[in-house]
Amino acid sequence: MISTSLIPCGQYKTSYAKDTTLFDTPVTRAFCAAGVVLLLVLPQLGLSNYHLTLLIQIGYLSIAALGLNILVGSTGQISLGHAGFFGFGAFASAWLHNKFGIPVLLAMPLAAIMTTLLGLLFGIPAGRLKGLYLAIATFASQFILEDFFARADWFSGGSAGAMAGTASLFGFDLTGDRSYFYLVLFWLVTMVLLASNLLRSRDGRAFVAVRDHYLSAEVMGINLTKYRILSFGISSFYAGLGGALYGHYLGFVSAEGFTILLSIQFLGMIIIGGMGSVMGTLMGTAFMVLLPEVLEIGFGALRGVAGDVAWVTSGLAYAKQASIGLAIILFLIFEPDGLVHRWKLIKSYWKLYPFSY
Repeated sequence: MISTSLIPCGQYKTSYAKDTTLFDTPVTRAFCAAGVVLLLVLPQLGLSNYHLTLLIQIGYLSIAALGLNILVGSTGQISLGHAGFFGFGAFASAWLHNKFGIPVLLAMPLAAIMTTLLGLLFGIPAGRLKGLYLAIATFASQFILEDFFARADWFSGGSAGAMAGTASLFGFDLTGDRSYFYLVLFWLVTMVLLASNLLRSRDGRAFVAVRDHYLSAEVMGINLTKYRILSFGISSFYAGLGGALYGHYLGFVSAEGFTILLSIQFLGMIIIGGMGSVMGTLMGTAFMVLLPEVLEIGFGALRGVAGDVAWVTSGLAYAKQASIGLAIILFLIFEPDGLVHRWKLIKSYWKLYPFSY
């Protein structure tokens, strides 16, 4: 059902160097260069802090969702506890900074490494499970981490939460939205490039083989348990880094922000964007973040026509809650390959026009 957006298992180019090329055509390289330049100058184009906040939110959520897509879309596993690892990265980075005085920019990758070790720990029993049993195991990890956040006063501050210091580089505080945007952009570009190269490497091909048919992969000599556990570790690293960026951006981390609802939203991002696709993850995250904002604009226009009546105000709150679930259902029914598949169809149309094939 979702095969068209997934990376196939195999080498199809004349050399490994060509097969691992990220930008294989001049047009692709030109578009990517233009996109990077646009992102670099975007904060200088007069965007408000509100719009920069949305872009920063898309950035750190995309990093975390990208890790989940490696686990679910590329390896064929399932995780309902991704928000727990996202929160652990936020608390770990704040703890390293507050307890040991480690600079924030160094505490972020260290927190991601700590989250990786935690993911490997949970991945050991989960690596031998699949299907419903794996879903229940990861579901349990979500509640274990939530309880740990609420009780570990030495680590997370318990129910009171923990303060997360501001990042600084060469004495310059990255507190404003414009400066923090570049920090998030740096990590986003880095992790996207790493994920793209991972899926073209030997381990990435093994992930795809495990996803496509685990029995055939085992016959070919692929260690299923090893690569399943490894995928949990990589996914946790991305989640921890995204959580660290989230925590230091807000300046305060609380256990109430990492519930099972956030884990479902992460799953919705990769379903809407496209399973097994790096670009699809970015598109799905942007869709999920901007959907409530679009609804806000729509109901604002409706309020201007109908007036400030009760059903419009209550309808906005209900629509924001129901829109995410409704979007997931509609995409599963009408576009199971996600937004990235629709984007590929649009590109093929302009490439093949006026021919239908």
